[in-house]
Amino acid sequence: MYPLRRNRRLRANEAIRSLVRETIITPNDFLVPLFVVEGKGVKEEIPSMPNYFRYSLDLLEKEVKELWAMGLKSVLLFVKVPDNLKDNKGTEALNPNGLMQRAIKTVKNACPDMLVMTDVAMDPYSSYGHDGIVQNGMILNDETADFLANMSLSHAKAGADFVAPSDMMDGRIITIREALEDDGFLNTGIMSYSAKYASAFYGPFRDALDSAPVDMVDVPKDKKTYQMDYANRIEAIRETEMDIEEGADIVMVKPGLCYLDIVREIKDAVDVPVAVYQVSGEYAMIKAASEKGWLNHDAVMMEQVTAIKRAGADIIASYFAKDVVKLLNR
Repeated sequence: MYPLRRNRRLRANEAIRSLVRETIITPNDFLVPLFVVEGKGVKEEIPSMPNYFRYSLDLLEKEVKELWAMGLKSVLLFVKVPDNLKDNKGTEALNPNGLMQRAIKTVKNACPDMLVMTDVAMDPYSSYGHDGIVQNGMILNDETADFLANMSLSHAKAGADFVAPSDMMDGRIITIREALEDDGFLNTGIMSYSAKYASAFYGPFRDALDSAPVDMVDVPKDKKTYQMDYANRIEAIRETEMDIEEGADIVMVKPGLCYLDIVREIKDAVDVPVAVYQVSGEYAMIKAASEKGWLNHDAVMMEQVTAIKRAGADIIASYFAKDVVKLLNR
């Protein structure tokens, strides 16, 4: 007796597979990370991230217009700060004419409807490469949270639509939310890196911003005292729920592929949009393997971003955004 239902009927050709496909990737899924540097006419390829670049403000304007024309409507800004402007207190981050503040204005002037999110963290500004103020070999939590609130306020004044604290200090979301509300920025959103793991996949990103922790006496050698232990699952739910209670509008899991179980659990547990950051190491591995001829670049890229969305991501921050959209438009 043959089965009345043959599941393979729905896989017989590309037309039927496309018709019944459950997870569809579009340009609207992506948040595009952009790295910004001082100078003019600068477009520097990041050695550990092939075909990804740092842009000076004049070329950032051009890049943003290209993204918008492709249907990519949201960017996440990061800045590479010169060493002479770094200190333990991140002072340069509050400069109203600082690189981040000028980058926000550049994007908004070039493309007013582009959604601008900004990295809120001290490590690009820290002489020690940490996400917080260092004292006696420890990262000061509350003092750092207060500073991040002031940084967020500076970004909001420059025109940011969302601030994105990536530091993992306790209580920083409520501190930021109260600062924004008290200063009248009621509509400035917060995308919290709620479940950010102490991952080995961040190396190329730290190369891009020159923001790795320094090896010095009385300076923590890594970020494990504030970023999450990658062995933990329940803790991620707790961190995320606390951030939502404190006022986060969007929550994020970082990195992506190794944490899809966490993405699904958080998606099932919360009622706000969930973002996933497909990080620099994930990008670099595909690029390197495809250059060796060991993997099909486009096939693996699409499989990974589809898996991230299938797991529950509403938003994908990815260095592959332009590559994906170009492939979709073929």
